[in-house]
Amino acid sequence: MRVLVLGAGGTGGYFGGRLAQSGADITFLVRPARAAQLHADGLALRSPLGDADLQVAHVTADALPALARERPFDLVLLSCKAYDLDSAMSSAAPAVTADTAILPILNGLAHYPLLDARFGAQRVLGGLCFISAMKGANGEVLHLGRPASITFGERDGDPDSERTIAFARLCANAGIDHVRSQRIAADQWAKYTFLSTLAAATCLMRASVGGIVAAEGGEAFMRALYDECLAVAMAEGEPIVESAQQAALTTLTQVDSPLKASMLRDLEAGQPVEAMQIVGDMLHRARAAGQSAPRLAAAWCHLQAYEAGR
Repeated sequence: MRVLVLGAGGTGGYFGGRLAQSGADITFLVRPARAAQLHADGLALRSPLGDADLQVAHVTADALPALARERPFDLVLLSCKAYDLDSAMSSAAPAVTADTAILPILNGLAHYPLLDARFGAQRVLGGLCFISAMKGANGEVLHLGRPASITFGERDGDPDSERTIAFARLCANAGIDHVRSQRIAADQWAKYTFLSTLAAATCLMRASVGGIVAAEGGEAFMRALYDECLAVAMAEGEPIVESAQQAALTTLTQVDSPLKASMLRDLEAGQPVEAMQIVGDMLHRARAAGQSAPRLAAAWCHLQAYEAGR
């Protein structure tokens, strides 16, 4: 399986790097400055799961059409920020043929209608990942913490498709923790309800989970916010199973937890945030279902004010 990884930042750099380290046929689609950096220094992974310094294949957007004609890609792994989706789709489009699958591991769910409209729903797999990673000051990929998993599956049709089996084989060979899901929508909604709660709460309060639950009323606030998101999943026909709810609540109410959403780290650094694609989208789904979601609404208002002031 020949894979094009869009970007060599934190998420794409980590998973693409691990695949390349195992000998998989991986090419990174990167901007010219990152291409020059990769050419000069290679791709450096710094991780509790093992460091690596790799020479990796890479291509810029202007050279991609010729490369894709010469050796077509079987899979495009999209790992961009959700607000960069339009430019990511345009950059990757020359690599997408009738036989190319697209695997997005972006946050949220709002990107699927856009990807379906651009490339056709039959090409777009469902995907998500759990990882905290970023690009360091010298271009190295910094994996923060130990979790680094990827979940993927067919959104419709045969869950045991050849393309998902082939990608699972690549992940297994690379030692990547992965799940080839038989029902990806359930996995996506379990993550989306958790992530929306975590992002809304930590950004609104400008604090870690531990800092929030230590405050008077903090744990009750976190539970009520999660309930708002669970109600949306129920209205969308994807109720979250009890075991997933309990696992999420354990994390969301853990005393002394330093956990923050990556959105809060971006906000604290003065960077763009995926506010519309996560918190805003969840709130709009709640309103479409006729549900009251005052805590989501407060977080969304806060994030809009932040973006306007950047």
